[in-house]
Amino acid sequence: MTRDQLQTASDELRAAAERATDPELQERLAEQADQFDQLATADRGPDQGRLARHLNALSDIRESLDGDAVAHVDDAEEAITAYRETVGGV
Repeated sequence: MTRDQLQTASDELRAAAERATDPELQERLAEQADQFDQLATADRGPDQGRLARHLNALSDIRESLDGDAVAHVDDAEEAITAYRETVGGV
């Protein structure tokens, strides 16, 4: 089962990584993209806590980005938030 919103987040983060100019930020974004790719097809979806940790990490990364990369991170966060609304918990 594919969780479309998490796959969208992965795709957007990969696009952000391609547009980032700092190699460290490129790597961090690519790692986040890989994690969301795995979460999109895992047997069980992530819980609220895991999603919150990812959103916090993306917020930290965004502070060091500019241009198109920021827009892709924003789009990824929107997809994650939309998925998060379907998850029970907090």
